[in-house]
Amino acid sequence: MEIIIKATPEEASRCAFEKIREEMERGAKVLGLATGSTPVRLYRIMRESELDFSGMTSINLDEYMGLSEDSPHSYHHFMHEQLFDAKPFKKNYLLDGMADEVEECAQFEAIIAANPIDVQILGIGTNGHIGFNEPGTSFDSRTQKVALWQSTIDSNKRYFADEKDVPRFAYSMGIQSILSSRQIILMAFGKEKAAAVKAALEGPVTEDLPASVLQTHKHVTVILDEAAAQMLTKK
Repeated sequence: MEIIIKATPEEASRCAFEKIREEMERGAKVLGLATGSTPVRLYRIMRESELDFSGMTSINLDEYMGLSEDSPHSYHHFMHEQLFDAKPFKKNYLLDGMADEVEECAQFEAIIAANPIDVQILGIGTNGHIGFNEPGTSFDSRTQKVALWQSTIDSNKRYFADEKDVPRFAYSMGIQSILSSRQIILMAFGKEKAAAVKAALEGPVTEDLPASVLQTHKHVTVILDEAAAQMLTKK
């Protein structure tokens, strides 16, 4: 595991971009993409870059259940607004929040199997979740329906007019699905992520903190700003 600490989220995001560029130059063809506030700077840098993504395939981590792709709160809408409309890919695979649970999860796992992810971008929740895999999720899990913790709902309610509008369930790549990626880039910014980062990187590997499983992956790069790294004992 490589840990890189930058002074600011902007510098850290540029570092992540350079990692992606390097992997594309080495032949990477499939990117696993995350949503939420953490990768927004990265996606802006990708939009503004001269990199050509027209030969690339993307696979997204998660989607709220019950939201159609044209909902302004869906991650489908988020990804098109943040990246895809400006930088077309050869193919974009996103979970369908309106689809049948069994069929959608099975289909998505088939997509991942047919398009092995070269570089997976991840954020981390304050409770240590990756994707929407909340504490207690099995390390053997595959794409599935998940119930969101209240802390996750609280973190996401700023994007909605009212907390009651925040979906309580989502589809998410499972932990084993994420671990199947050849390389993982975990990004975390801000002091509110510091405790989760310390537990994930320096604590025991436990399903009580899903991100801790990344300690078992052979090729993980963790990119932090100074605020998110402040509790680490080894820097």
